[in-house]
Amino acid sequence: MTFCVLVVAKAPVPGFAKTRLCPPATPEQAAEIAASALLDTLDAAFATDGALTVVAMTGDLAEAARGSEIGRALRKATVIAQRGWDFGTRLANAHADTAAVHAGLPVLQIGMDTPQVSPALLTSAIEPVIAKASHAVLGSAADGGWWGLGLADPRQAQVLAGVPMSRADTGFRTRAALEGTGLRVGELPILSDVDTMEDALRVAAIRPDSRFATAVDAVGVVA
Repeated sequence: MTFCVLVVAKAPVPGFAKTRLCPPATPEQAAEIAASALLDTLDAAFATDGALTVVAMTGDLAEAARGSEIGRALRKATVIAQRGWDFGTRLANAHADTAAVHAGLPVLQIGMDTPQVSPALLTSAIEPVIAKASHAVLGSAADGGWWGLGLADPRQAQVLAGVPMSRADTGFRTRAALEGTGLRVGELPILSDVDTMEDALRVAAIRPDSRFATAVDAVGVVA
């Protein structure tokens, strides 16, 4: 194995998952969309040649949409618990815990709300790091955040603990924090993550045969 795909995920519990999709989605439909996004993301990670999948998980799958199916899928991954008082700290700790389990491997971290990722994209994303063309790679999201972070040394993710998350300038601040430690940071393609129903419709159109697209279609909103 040549690298780890680290998926940062939250149990898709109705009323707590993807609440910005409501309305027009119901809490149950929003949770189904989140669950489908996670399952599609895991499929892509598992199908990526040369990759070990690690999932940093939080929340109660017993209360989640598709909880049993997600639990079965997670048997193929190394599952670690998220820990920390804010999201930046949890991300930093997830990288550190991944490095502790799979020492010496570079890590490509993604979330569960870009279900359009493919094995080919994940492989190409980490390639500059494996080839030592970059110390790190960062994939910007259309909303100003970021969807993917690859690091040759996952311990360098500790800088994330000082970056405000879920802001329009999070991507800019993350790049600045990485470069501020002397890292050479490559650029990945910009992706749209799923925060609003407009986002969901746009992403579903990219993968019309996916679980995610089926869950979005069930809401009954036309693009």
